[in-house]
Amino acid sequence: MGHSVNRSSPSPPVLARGSGQRLLVAAGDLDVAELLTSTLELAGYRTGAAVTGTDVARRLVEHRYDLAVVDVELPGLDDLARGGRLRPAYRPPVLLLAACESLAGLVAELGAAERDYVTKPVRIAEVLARVEVLLRGVGGGARRGGTLDHADLVLDDGTCRARRGGRTLDLTPAEYRLLRHLLVHARKVLSKEQIGRHVWGEYRGDNAIEQLVSRLRRKVDRSGPALIHTRRGFGYWLGELSGPR
Repeated sequence: MGHSVNRSSPSPPVLARGSGQRLLVAAGDLDVAELLTSTLELAGYRTGAAVTGTDVARRLVEHRYDLAVVDVELPGLDDLARGGRLRPAYRPPVLLLAACESLAGLVAELGAAERDYVTKPVRIAEVLARVEVLLRGVGGGARRGGTLDHADLVLDDGTCRARRGGRTLDLTPAEYRLLRHLLVHARKVLSKEQIGRHVWGEYRGDNAIEQLVSRLRRKVDRSGPALIHTRRGFGYWLGELSGPR
């Protein structure tokens, strides 16, 4: 798990707008936990840390956290999911960190009012974006269970597949990461640098990103109204033609 976080993402303070909310970070890998904690604090949040499921339960009883970031490989997480002996009065929203292949098996409810997840290796930019979305209770692309969707476009993280209408999209891993990033930020313009750093962990130049977007657009928009659009000089966005916000 030492490589569970991509360290090449854009500067955290630009990507999140924390205002002192309390976040619990629970990761068994100390390097990952330290990086997440320091990044979230730089972004304006206050953090606490836990290293086991029992520790998470204890801290939730002792303090009221606004959100918990929990690695699904955390030791003792099954005990927490079953309730254990400690039952906090308040269960915060939970952001799960999980490998894509394990998403289909995620059954732990954790008693949270709201849940979301990011896939590993974790990208700091996406963690910050999902934290911000969970804290304000709304999102770009709508999430239902293990899927993200917009119009007739559906992405299923449990199977790492996407479809539009009744048509399954044959996506490469890079195309899948790009489509997921566009869905998470539906109706918002993403710059080429933001896209490059999210998809590859680095900026690879305009031509590589233009080619990737072009390939994805051909697959997504082949038999329906265009959902992927270019805003010249700024970047790309996903949504209906009523425009980005």
